[in-house]
Amino acid sequence: MKLAKTGLSANELKMIAIVAMTIDHITSVVFPNYPTSVGILFLHIIGRIAAPTIWFFIAEGYHYTRNLKRYAARLFFFAFVSHFAYNFAFGIPFIPFQTTVFNQTSVIWTLAWGLVALAIDQSEDPKWKPWMKHLAMVFICIITFCADWSSIGAMAIVQIGRHQGNFKRQMTEMMKLVCGYALVYIIFVNPLYGLIQLFVIISIPILKLYNGKHGEWNGMKWFYYFYYPAHLILAGMIRIWLHGNIGVMIGG
Repeated sequence: MKLAKTGLSANELKMIAIVAMTIDHITSVVFPNYPTSVGILFLHIIGRIAAPTIWFFIAEGYHYTRNLKRYAARLFFFAFVSHFAYNFAFGIPFIPFQTTVFNQTSVIWTLAWGLVALAIDQSEDPKWKPWMKHLAMVFICIITFCADWSSIGAMAIVQIGRHQGNFKRQMTEMMKLVCGYALVYIIFVNPLYGLIQLFVIISIPILKLYNGKHGEWNGMKWFYYFYYPAHLILAGMIRIWLHGNIGVMIGG
């Protein structure tokens, strides 16, 4: 990975997120059901870099895309594909809500709706009355609650996009939302792993290195879209090889 003269490009930051995500997911299938050894916890802490980096660049993508409808359609298509890869990876039934309301589909579902939410939030079309925008946000929170990173991911995209150009405000609002997610995790899933969600904060100094440049390689977006389900399929194969066809985290 070639370092830019000053800071890191979008491509470089996305690659860091991809590596962090892969470490997190492979750790989940190799060491299932929330183990508490220090080494495993450390690997999951590294994984906290991934989600906020992708939220950040979904919001950036909204501001710079030439075709918002095509961007959203692409995300929803890959959300559909990734649903099956994600559920296979962690041993979660393909048909939602057979086990719980948590982790029923992949984070791509949250990203797609987060983009829609940001577009609604930023719309200056007079047909979007304030009460309609609020109602739309409630709907999006409900429909994304069951996904990886839940509705927090969608609302984080809204806050990051709303405060573009004000990095401190972007990260402050994001961390407020993550604190809410951590609290839900602590109460309903696992207290220690709930606290681990707060390590999202380690992504902030990394994102601060963003130099505003895209990077030389134009294929990164397609690489991510294909890599995401591909690495999950690999994770699912590892899960079955090591443990059989069992669920390895909440949702399964």
